[in-house]
Amino acid sequence: MANVLVAGVYMADKPNTAAHLVHQLAGSAQHNVCQRWIALAPGGAGRFDLPCTYKVVTAPAPKFSLLDQLTEDALDFDWVLLCDDDVEVGPGFLDALIRLSDKHDFALSQPARTSDSFTDHPIVQVIPGVAARRTRFVEIGPVVCIRRDACKLLLPFGPEVGMGWGLDFVWPVKLEHRGLRMGILDATPIAHRIRRPAGGYDTRTAHLSMSDLLARHPHLDKNEAFTVLEVHT
Repeated sequence: MANVLVAGVYMADKPNTAAHLVHQLAGSAQHNVCQRWIALAPGGAGRFDLPCTYKVVTAPAPKFSLLDQLTEDALDFDWVLLCDDDVEVGPGFLDALIRLSDKHDFALSQPARTSDSFTDHPIVQVIPGVAARRTRFVEIGPVVCIRRDACKLLLPFGPEVGMGWGLDFVWPVKLEHRGLRMGILDATPIAHRIRRPAGGYDTRTAHLSMSDLLARHPHLDKNEAFTVLEVHT
């Protein structure tokens, strides 16, 4: 039995699946789950009474700065799950995610995306008949699973990363340098279809932050990152 920290941010003034996620993730039969969610409520608008709400933020704030607030004690947990508020998961999702990440020795992993989901990178779309893929890419969201040894390398994210764009090209360099594996879990897909990605913030600023981040850190380019190293059925 592992200790799992779920760290999430939900938009109080927009349609979301946060209540669904809190319920499903709390239903783990195999692990101790601690959930902390920050509600983004611009000007105090919306509903922010969700169970496990750790804090309500009424002014604009970058996602990864908020996640840093939720994960200050990340090393006290075996796994950290970063979670957005606009995905749908099935029963037993968390237990299956941890089991598969453990089985394939993925220190960093993500669930694949269902075929009807919004998808920016084709590599994350689910492949029928495949259980997991070892890759050089794990997207920064909407759900990211981080093992404790990877937390030591990847957290805290720091105030300069903003919305996190570009981290998924930096992460593989850090992990591979320490001999850690990462991958995509096709057997535990999530649906990401409630809201279009990047609809709630300034993408121009996110692009600028990404350019700055990549200028300061060793990273893969897209051709290097979008690589499948192993396929497990």
